[in-house]
Amino acid sequence: MRIAGLDIGSRTIKLFLLEDGRVKDFRYVETSYDPKAKIKNLLGKVEYDQLVATGYGRNLAQAHFGAETITEIRAHALGVRYLFPEARTILDIGGQDTKAIALSPEGQVIKFEMNDRCAAGTGRFLEIMAMALGVDLPGLSELALEATHAAQISSLCTVFAESEVVGLIGRGEDRRMIAKGVILSIAKRSVSLLKRVKVHPPVVFTGGVAKNKALVKALEELLKVHVLVPENPQITGALGAALSAKFL
Repeated sequence: MRIAGLDIGSRTIKLFLLEDGRVKDFRYVETSYDPKAKIKNLLGKVEYDQLVATGYGRNLAQAHFGAETITEIRAHALGVRYLFPEARTILDIGGQDTKAIALSPEGQVIKFEMNDRCAAGTGRFLEIMAMALGVDLPGLSELALEATHAAQISSLCTVFAESEVVGLIGRGEDRRMIAKGVILSIAKRSVSLLKRVKVHPPVVFTGGVAKNKALVKALEELLKVHVLVPENPQITGALGAALSAKFL
């Protein structure tokens, strides 16, 4: 039995394939302006018996590809617990939103909070800050890790924060300190969201932004706990969607 899990996000579409409960394949593409065509292309490259979709575009997959659907929160909970069976708290930061999820000892979702009204603290925020500093995303993390202190970034709004960064550059502030200030502002915002669901270790950080080592370090310093990151932090939603097939 082959189960395809599809996580259709604002920036990327992820496909996870399970065969008889074992990991078979994972692949992803940019969502672009035509997610329907991207989904069709992804699905055309694999064989599957059942399709389950999650993410922003799950209803699109249901309408055009016959997918069953599951909420993002439930999908991430299932995916994370498969990778980390003892996980109690999840922070997921994607391209356009941030999710904080609290789990019971048995893995059930107890509470969750989402920031999905603006791009502050998300992958898009990081991309804009990196561009303002003239580096790519890995470069932003490297700059922040080299910093001895953080520049003050007071605004959480993407537009205003970019203006702050440009102003700091204009005043001759070291790019490393600015980068650390950007990372710290995201970490503080994320911790604030996590505290609304209550933090119980183990804490797992997922989503594309979890690849940022400087942010992982900042979260650990603020939370005072070790933060676990999957080898591929972008897979948990699609994995959870595939795993959910046995409950549908």
